[in-house]
Amino acid sequence: MTLSTSALAALTVLTVALIVLVLVRPAIMRHRVGRLLIFVVFLPLPLLVTTAGTQEHIEHSKSTQFCLSCHVMEDYGESLHINDSDYLPAVHFQNRLVSQDKACFDCHTTYTMYGDMRAKLRGLRHVWVYYAGEIPEQIELYEPYENRECLHCHTGGRRFEQGEDHVDFRQELESGETSCLECHEWVHAVDELADLDRWEP
Repeated sequence: MTLSTSALAALTVLTVALIVLVLVRPAIMRHRVGRLLIFVVFLPLPLLVTTAGTQEHIEHSKSTQFCLSCHVMEDYGESLHINDSDYLPAVHFQNRLVSQDKACFDCHTTYTMYGDMRAKLRGLRHVWVYYAGEIPEQIELYEPYENRECLHCHTGGRRFEQGEDHVDFRQELESGETSCLECHEWVHAVDELADLDRWEP
């Protein structure tokens, strides 16, 4: 169940109001309705608000805006505007081959909380480094970029299915024996941003 932000805010205000009522008027607990109110205030309602709030924040963390809100990711966001069709993230972002609102997540679906337990632990490490540690000069993926990230969108697409190179290497691409990035090698290119033209939407 997903609640809108306004519904979540209303539930939170209601929860706080009921808690204040119980604290201000403890005599209300002597009656059956009062005890039912106490139960609702201290168990289901906070659980509902917590669950809905968590879902809201998880959805928000998939947004491009959220990813680029970290200073260290600004250049990666800038690379989505490179005016050159050889740069993979830029061409996908500019031509809406990925959702512009969830561009990072569309291509990095196994990152931090969305990946396995190791990815989740790395995500916690990122939070620690961001607030209390030292951010590295160069950001690198922990593991090679997997073809599944490309194939979950491109499989079934005409340009992919009928592209001569793709047909010839289909089994190798699906098994991971050949990486998509062997041919499509220009990715974020954050080291070259100063020398590249930008696309202005």
